[in-house]
Amino acid sequence: MSDYDTIICRCEDITLGEIREQIAQGKHTLEEIKRACRTGMGPCQGRTCAPLIASEIAKAIGQSVADIPLPTVRPSTGPIKMAALLGGKGHD
Repeated sequence: MSDYDTIICRCEDITLGEIREQIAQGKHTLEEIKRACRTGMGPCQGRTCAPLIASEIAKAIGQSVADIPLPTVRPSTGPIKMAALLGGKGHD
């Protein structure tokens, strides 16, 4: 297996090769790459892949990792019972 096939975003199965392709296409922020291929949108919300992708971006454009802005974080949602919305108990 080559470096190109290394999984960077485990939640969405995005490889290093896919990340490098996005960078080569001119996407130089985590937010742009997130929108293009869903990195950071899985259960871990980018806690694993964001630093790795930021490092790849920084290396490609010759900047420090600290200069790469973090993407917008949106908390996950979960189901709620209808009773919670209606203010009653046991009416689901």
